[in-house]
Amino acid sequence: MDEDRAKNVPLRLLIVSSHVIQYGSVRYREMARDPKLDLEVAFCSLQGVEPGLDPESGIAEIWDVPLLDGYAWTQVPNRVMPSGLGRFFKLVNTRLWKQIRKGRYDAVAIDTGYRCATFWIALAAAKLSGTPLLFATDVTVLNSDVRSPWKVWIKRRLWPALFRSVDGILAGSSGTLELARSLGVPNERITVTPNVVDNEWWRAQSLKVDRAAVRTSWEIPLDVPVALFCAKLVPRKRPMDVLQALAKPWLSELFLVFAGDGPLREELQRQAGLLGVAKRVRILGFVNQTALPAVYVASDVLVLPSDYDAFGLVVNEAMLCGCTVVISDGVGAKYDLVREGETGYIYPCGDVPALAGTLRRVFEDKKKLQSMREAARRRIETWSPKEYAESVLRAVETQSIRRRKV
Repeated sequence: MDEDRAKNVPLRLLIVSSHVIQYGSVRYREMARDPKLDLEVAFCSLQGVEPGLDPESGIAEIWDVPLLDGYAWTQVPNRVMPSGLGRFFKLVNTRLWKQIRKGRYDAVAIDTGYRCATFWIALAAAKLSGTPLLFATDVTVLNSDVRSPWKVWIKRRLWPALFRSVDGILAGSSGTLELARSLGVPNERITVTPNVVDNEWWRAQSLKVDRAAVRTSWEIPLDVPVALFCAKLVPRKRPMDVLQALAKPWLSELFLVFAGDGPLREELQRQAGLLGVAKRVRILGFVNQTALPAVYVASDVLVLPSDYDAFGLVVNEAMLCGCTVVISDGVGAKYDLVREGETGYIYPCGDVPALAGTLRRVFEDKKKLQSMREAARRRIETWSPKEYAESVLRAVETQSIRRRKV
């Protein structure tokens, strides 16, 4: 590749994605607008735009915003039907082998995770064709699955070789950056690619919300504090922790709204009755994206008590809607978005008294709560799709320069 081509021809980037994700589509559209990039997205399945049950919550989910507009994409046939996520032989997209080897890409970024056959097909094809391979990940810890110690044992032995086998790491947060460093990846091969949502859309939609009308529909007075849990009602998200915190006597004025659905819904309703807080609990069920800005604006604080969330993009959404956040120390957003006492609070995961005490701190000073809302909006302004697209371009340019020097 000569210097004229390097300067004037867009860099060709192939992104291999396991399925269609609403957050990914926002990022692809932003990159597609950059004349320095020639972007193509290869989906290994169309889960996300096709109707189906979410395997974790058991609820039928299909997003109500456009996910395939504004960028070039293809669907790579899967040799296994039906397609699925989370199992090694549920994604076997063998046609990627030829596409990568013959595609003359400047880089291939794989966003499937490594626990599927397709990842290893793409890795082998990139190695044999001399195409730089970028591994997109937002993982921040080795021990994300605390219930399976044997998985941690395997990861400690596999991950250093895995992370060092690719040409670059697209790290979803500074927490991922630190993990990659700890696994022996040199700094120059790691690029922080911010884990983002569509900032402009969320901000614009939040300005249209009638907070009083939403509170009325919930049968919650406008002048009382409201905490929001926005996630699947599954054990790893720990919704029961928030419910137990609500029962503390110093939070007797607080209302709690659950936006989400899943297998714990009936148990939450039962426990709310046993704890004597049922009158202050609202369970909305699954709320699709176009309705979520109203949920955030009508609430005062988002609570995310998860055992582990690689990032927790509901934090981005809440901050863009002017909602402060309280998260457990298992949530990856703590590294970049949540500044203690400024944009939110962090507490030890599973410590219900600490969570309840933190919520008391949030609501005891209304003036500070308002300043935290404003600080949250300011912080998220520079954690946007624009920064994401720019960082991916830098990573591809770095690989292109390295390749020309070889």
